[in-house]
Amino acid sequence: MKHVLVVDDEPSITTLLKYNLEKEGYTVTVAYDGKEALQMALSDSFDCIVLDLMLPKLDGFEVTKALRSQQIRTPILMLTAKDDVVDKIVGLEMGADDYLTKPFSPRELVARMKAIDRRLNLTKVDEDMAVPALISENAITIGEITIYPLVYQVVKKENKIQLTKKEFDLLLYFMKRQNRVIDRETLLYAIWGNNDFYGQTRTVDIHVSHLREKIEDNPKQPEYLITVRGFGYKFQDPKSVV
Repeated sequence: MKHVLVVDDEPSITTLLKYNLEKEGYTVTVAYDGKEALQMALSDSFDCIVLDLMLPKLDGFEVTKALRSQQIRTPILMLTAKDDVVDKIVGLEMGADDYLTKPFSPRELVARMKAIDRRLNLTKVDEDMAVPALISENAITIGEITIYPLVYQVVKKENKIQLTKKEFDLLLYFMKRQNRVIDRETLLYAIWGNNDFYGQTRTVDIHVSHLREKIEDNPKQPEYLITVRGFGYKFQDPKSVV
């Protein structure tokens, strides 16, 4: 049974979410401020954290940043009453996996959590099993990096790389277009679609930066994901660069 931490300072919201999540078979623990939530998340194991942005003691940004700095990779679904693109960008930059703007439907929240869970389950390929032929056939290898689109898995030098959904989608988009220079607006539309992020190219830069931290030996001197000044980015095989 999945264990969820719900964090909100409004009892009406926590009661509503607890009721709906328990109906779906989840075990729910509730916290009402950021400090309490952080202590719980550091001392216990959760499958997902539903985290309000505006909290007493520590806000959602601070809680997310603290958890990620402690290498706690539990998926975080952030709730915000602010319909502000900047808040959404900052939340994702801090390490949140998704967001919902209040007011929202509990059914949508459950659907978002299940989508996160499906993605994580797809990455759990048995270490001792050979990759099935179909998965291997659809894999793309550039340099020492291999991406397996069918199981949302990325491997570099035989080590698995844990990516968020958007980071994975971005890497796959790049690797399918090796050596092609792609501008930020094209990337934004391809990965984020026609939504609230349209025109916010900083979102692309943030995710490229996070992706480099995970796939590059030296993110400050990237060999794979290269900035083409004045144009955008391209993905290359370092060994093919003359």
